[in-house]
Amino acid sequence: MTYAELFSEVKGMFLGADASGISEHLAYQFNITGEGEGIFYAELKDGELSVEPYEYYDRDVIFTCTADLLLGIASGKVDPVEAFTDGKLGVEGDIDKALKLKDLIDTYAAKKGKKTKNKK
Repeated sequence: MTYAELFSEVKGMFLGADASGISEHLAYQFNITGEGEGIFYAELKDGELSVEPYEYYDRDVIFTCTADLLLGIASGKVDPVEAFTDGKLGVEGDIDKALKLKDLIDTYAAKKGKKTKNKK
């Protein structure tokens, strides 16, 4: 998978999420390693979500992972907290804001009839 294909797929997933209930400003940068390597960001501002193929310097959190892991997380098939705990997902920055990404992903998964995997 190329970076362009990955970005297009993830952007569609993120924009499919319902961000209207989140009023807080959140800025996430994703550093993709391995196949499809590249950087992009997702910003949530005033309930509107934008996803762009650039580095975001005023970000709250940087996530580092492979393309496959990101697709699993974005689709709701992989729990991001579990991926972090397993050492598959690198997280730098505000952990509280990082955890809010799961809420956003859950809204997308709920629309698609899926729930994020959550082991307890």
